[in-house]
Amino acid sequence: MAGQAARTRVRVKVCGITTPADAALAGDAGVDAVGINFFAGSPRAVSTDQAAAICAALPAQVAVVGVFVDPSEATVRKALGAARLDILQFHGSESAAFCRQFDTPYVKAVGVGPGFDFDTWQSGYADARALMLDGSQGGRSGGTGVPFDWTLWPRSDRLLVLAGGLTPDNVAAAIRRTRPFAVDVASGVEGATKGRKDPARLRSFLAAVADA
Repeated sequence: MAGQAARTRVRVKVCGITTPADAALAGDAGVDAVGINFFAGSPRAVSTDQAAAICAALPAQVAVVGVFVDPSEATVRKALGAARLDILQFHGSESAAFCRQFDTPYVKAVGVGPGFDFDTWQSGYADARALMLDGSQGGRSGGTGVPFDWTLWPRSDRLLVLAGGLTPDNVAAAIRRTRPFAVDVASGVEGATKGRKDPARLRSFLAAVADA
């Protein structure tokens, strides 16, 4: 069944997993995917050795997404060689030709703000498995922890992932407003330590998604 309207369950990806313990927590909680960040500028970045350990702690049914921002080809290939990455996620200015060269399904992300032309942008990534719409702040196109204006959500038959500032308190309203294929959360399910997931917040987030 094509398109978002035909789908009844919103998928959940928990991004910025930094330890095997948090990977096991996410897997036990029933998430659909986890994100492992290979962008050195992120406080949640991990090495390829850490990524391999994280993947080893995950059940097979949980998809692993490698997150990159304008990486070199060598960086992506090194990560693919070290860890079980089912999907690649690109948050920078990568072209579709760059994204597709690794023979691995990819998600292309973009920061959404006033004047964003979704139709023009998405047409350049026709072969992307899904498209992620994220917050945009201070020139950063992701990982801001700030939601964008959900009234800018486009009408599309593409698989769209909602990200940016989602928390257990606002994710249900976000889903009802946008009807995404999936939601992506990182800081919204963390406690006092950046990069470490809080079990209670994660459970609350998943419950709110299910209720929505």
